Amino acid sequence: MEVNVSRARYINHPPSQWSAPHHQSQSASSSSDSFDQYHLHHFHFFAADLIMAVDSVTSSPLGPPATEKDAKALQFIEETTKNTDAVQERVLGEILRQNAEAEYLKRFCMNGATDRESFKSKIPVVTYEDLQPEIQRIANGDRSPILSSRPISEFLTSSGTSAGERKLMPTIHEELDRRTLLYSLLQPVMNLYVPDLDKGKGLYFLFIKSETKTPGGLVARPVLTSYYKSEHFKTRPHDPYNVYTSPNEAILCSDSFQSMYSQMLCGLIMRKEVLRVGAVFASGLLRAIRFLQINWQQLAHDIETGTLNPKITDASIREKMVEILKPDAELAEFIRKECEGENLEGIIPRIWPNTKYLDVIVTGAMAQYIQTLDYYSNSLPKACTMYASSECYFGLNLKPMCDPSEVSYTIMPMMGYFEFIPHDPSAPPLSKKSPPRLVDLADLEVGKEYELVISTYAGLCRYRVGDILRVTGFYNAAPQFRFIRRKNVLLSIDADKTDEAELQKGIDNAAELLREFNTSVVEYTSYADTKTFPGHYVIYWELMVKDPSISAPRHEVLDQCCLVMEESLNSVYRQYRVSDKTIGPLEIRVVKSGTFEELMDYAISRGASINQYKAPRCVNFSPIMELLDSRVESVHFSPALPHWTPERRH
Repeated sequence: MEVNVSRARYINHPPSQWSAPHHQSQSASSSSDSFDQYHLHHFHFFAADLIMAVDSVTSSPLGPPATEKDAKALQFIEETTKNTDAVQERVLGEILRQNAEAEYLKRFCMNGATDRESFKSKIPVVTYEDLQPEIQRIANGDRSPILSSRPISEFLTSSGTSAGERKLMPTIHEELDRRTLLYSLLQPVMNLYVPDLDKGKGLYFLFIKSETKTPGGLVARPVLTSYYKSEHFKTRPHDPYNVYTSPNEAILCSDSFQSMYSQMLCGLIMRKEVLRVGAVFASGLLRAIRFLQINWQQLAHDIETGTLNPKITDASIREKMVEILKPDAELAEFIRKECEGENLEGIIPRIWPNTKYLDVIVTGAMAQYIQTLDYYSNSLPKACTMYASSECYFGLNLKPMCDPSEVSYTIMPMMGYFEFIPHDPSAPPLSKKSPPRLVDLADLEVGKEYELVISTYAGLCRYRVGDILRVTGFYNAAPQFRFIRRKNVLLSIDADKTDEAELQKGIDNAAELLREFNTSVVEYTSYADTKTFPGHYVIYWELMVKDPSISAPRHEVLDQCCLVMEESLNSVYRQYRVSDKTIGPLEIRVVKSGTFEELMDYAISRGASINQYKAPRCVNFSPIMELLDSRVESVHFSPALPHWTPERRH
């Protein structure tokens, strides 16, 4: 799931017994025609047109399929993307028919209409804040058809690390089937690029969090927790393409230490069987490596003696580990040898030598972790498979093994009804009196940027997701997108506006000065300090020195990093900094190693999901800032003014 974003989007896992993404240990049905039966039953509004195409297939324009089932899935992609506009029209009609009795559609006098013209002329474009009164009513126990004619089954929560409170996204049981449809397409695509994934296992660090209930009694939880705790996951049949090293008992343990410890222990025991290593986000995999770095001695002791760490008190885990954990002095000595030094370069292939790729999201906010992942993995390929969110699942990457900088997601038109607001950063903001002009999925233009707007079966209508996407091309008639950024601005002191992409560019440019010291920025966040005048940007950096024998960056080098960051920011920032003098020198505060680990622990203690957690790129919550400031090791300011002239516009 892309995860996508100042909040990177995440990959969720399929709630079905017959198909799964490549990093699920979920099985495909043994029935060769299950793909056709599934679509015919659950997606009757377009399956009839496609059923002939997937009836007997031996090849695909995407490449030679690995199995007959793969061939049908790949052909389904072909036919769906060739008929993008027709599928979109049918999806909208189905949504409007299904929810015709919902209060929301009746409010805008749809009167049962299902055509695009009525929909576009009557239904407004909205944000989460606009829908909060309706969502709150549902959360409080109102069971009338407010947004959806179908009963709301639960709320899927946002990660809790974006600006503001966690969002509650209503969902219906049927959406599980639609997500499963998209998941079923991932493994056939991956099999085109990585053969023999049925010959080993996947080491995936997956976690649940405690769920909550709304005042009205509906469950509210991250979508991954919802899936892992379902019978679909817990009773899934065996599938050789999707076997985990982690037992269910470890994944389903709500204690994050016990869960991580048990999953790492199993991964070490089965190290030669591991073909791929992953987590939902890149940050999650780095957390696992950090965990290994801290706990390798106890892990090696457990393996050597065949006894489990007494800190693991979960009865189901202890019972399961009796089957898995046996004394192995040779493996224990190997782990000690690999982990006892300071050099962790290539630690992933050193311990898991048969790893073919890393399965993690490294787009959006996760892009900053690529360099660190390369260091730990000797630059193993990084697969980004799918673009999704709590609100809706959108599409998949048809070239999952491409370089992260080249990732584009093909929007699958059966997942929801998609519209797009042309995005022009220089244009004045839209007012309520001048609603945005929306463009349909089939009418987008290559090279242009758009803000994503969705309508879903669960009742969201013309909902602004907040993601800015750039059209990179088309696959058949379906647009392909590169995720650019979240629409929300991160930093602003005056009229300046710095978004995540621009901040990331500044970090990347400044980090170049650290290369000669074999040092990299492993994590960062920021805030706009306006307590004094002029206000200024404050950037918190956690650094990693890869070679302790090389001197750490000198104080003046880090001062210079501040200036390089300022030079990377937009001309409006530099004007206010140089000419108007309403912005002060940029400040970098270097924090102790492990600080962002503490920040994550704090967020999880307050209800964030360990699977979906992303370090916030901007902070303003006092306890978080106090934690960061208590860990500061050195402070640095820009030593000079950045370059700016009235003629310079970029």
